[in-house]
Amino acid sequence: MAGAPAGVRFVQKVSSTRAFGRVAPHVVPALDRAVHRLTRGKVLLSAQMLPGTVLSVRGARSGIVRRTPLACMPEDGGTWLLTGSNFGRPGHPAWTANLLAHPDAEISWRGEDIAVTARLLDSRERAEAWAAALEFWPPYAAYQARVEREIRLFRLERRTGP
Repeated sequence: MAGAPAGVRFVQKVSSTRAFGRVAPHVVPALDRAVHRLTRGKVLLSAQMLPGTVLSVRGARSGIVRRTPLACMPEDGGTWLLTGSNFGRPGHPAWTANLLAHPDAEISWRGEDIAVTARLLDSRERAEAWAAALEFWPPYAAYQARVEREIRLFRLERRTGP
């Protein structure tokens, strides 16, 4: 956090708070969906601070396609890391259960729709990815400290074929 600009450090500090964790899940996704729709997939409001995507995946129980704006960490090699932090709230976010049930999904990345396959990271991969995620966005450590569950990490890879 020390090397980040003052504005980023401020946002990281605020987003690490319990109050932010209570309010953000209701406000941030709604604003992101609205801006994303209005700009035809070119802009995510929260992506002004962190890279973001809109994940489209079928619901685990309903089978209905759900669109969820999420922060993501682009990785070398054309993959993306998704962190199921749920802003440090106790339960896993619904989109993680959806990916477990239906790993073939789609993301909107910088205005492009990309077919992906999601994979929940195993312990070895997770340890490496978690260290990278903490470097990328330090508030994830505060989120993990507030919950008893292990935050789920998924790697999204481009899907070839149908």
